[in-house]
Amino acid sequence: MPLSTFDTVVYYEDTDTGGVVYHSKYLNFCERARSELFFAKGQTPMQEGYHFVVKELSAHYFAPARLGERLHVKSSVIERKKASLRMLQEIFCHERKLFGMEVTLVCLHGDKPAKIPDFFAEVLGV
Repeated sequence: MPLSTFDTVVYYEDTDTGGVVYHSKYLNFCERARSELFFAKGQTPMQEGYHFVVKELSAHYFAPARLGERLHVKSSVIERKKASLRMLQEIFCHERKLFGMEVTLVCLHGDKPAKIPDFFAEVLGV
């Protein structure tokens, strides 16, 4: 079950001259969805020196998104460890899946890996 759903629209700046979304923009949409998890709860993804960085990701493209389409980014935590978590993020247009990725995020305090603090765990439901 998704932790959250973030809706966005494909803008001209997201596309090539044919109105098709650039491959890298899907990563931006997912990043925005992760940030919105925090913003929706009146918080930010950077607090008290803690933040997440992407360690690795695996992306799969199924169908192109196009100019003007409304997209739904569904985010779920699928594994939590002491200082990291793995998320599944999928992008849909209506019921059609366009993109999916698994991303591993590592929690840092300053520039060192750190245990995920309770205030982040609460936002992420883990």
